[in-house]
Amino acid sequence: RIAARIWAALGDARTVLNVGAGTGSYEPPGRDVIAVEPSALMRAQRPAGAAPCVAAAAERLPFQDRSFDAAMAVSTIHHWQDPIAGLREMRRVARRVVVFTCSSSDTAWRRRFWLTRDYLPEVADFSVGRPSLTEQARAIGARMEPVLIPWDCADGFFEAYWRRPEAYLDDRVRRGVSVWARVGPDAEQRAVRSLRDDLVSGRWAERNLDLVALDAAELGLRLLVT
Repeated sequence: RIAARIWAALGDARTVLNVGAGTGSYEPPGRDVIAVEPSALMRAQRPAGAAPCVAAAAERLPFQDRSFDAAMAVSTIHHWQDPIAGLREMRRVARRVVVFTCSSSDTAWRRRFWLTRDYLPEVADFSVGRPSLTEQARAIGARMEPVLIPWDCADGFFEAYWRRPEAYLDDRVRRGVSVWARVGPDAEQRAVRSLRDDLVSGRWAERNLDLVALDAAELGLRLLVT
C-alpha cells in the first residue's frame, strides 16, 4: 500500500532514477528504472532481474540535467552525508522528485511513537545537525503529504510494527532496520529487555490502550513530491 502511494506519485514517468536504492524493494514495475547505490554490499544483494545499478552517491549523481522523467528516494535520506545537496541533485537530473522519508526532527513524532518515547530515546540524537523536513522540502520546492502506516504493514521499516510490539523482540526484524545498528548494541539490548518485561507485565498494553482501535497510525512519515 505504501509502495502504491510512491508509484502513484511518480505520475506518468517512464524513466525513473532510484537514488539510494538499496536492494530495490520499492522500484516500480513497468517503468525504465536506473538505480543508484553507493554500498557495494547493498548492490550485491540486489536480486537477479533488478534494474541496473550505478555505484554513486546522491550528492554527486553521474547524469546530465533532466535525464529522467522522475527521481525517487525511499527511506534513505538519513544515510546521506548532505541531504540538501542530494535532493538538489535529484531535482537537477529529473523533472519530478518523489521522496519517502520521516520527520525525525519532530519531537511530537517521537512522543507519538512508543518505541522512541519509552525505549529508544537515542533516536532523537539522529536529527542533531540535520536539515528539518521543511528545509528539505523547501530546497526542491516540494509539497509534503502525510503517509499513514496500516496496522499490518508488511514493509518492515522501523515504525511498521507500531501495533505489533512483539515483532521488535525478533532479531530478524531488527536486523532489517538500520536504526538498531545506529543506536548500538547496548541501547538495543536495553530496549529489548525493557520491552519484553513490559509486554509480560502488561505495562505496554496499559500505556498504549489507544492503539488497539487504530487501523493506521500517523508517525511522521511523509512523501515529498515536486
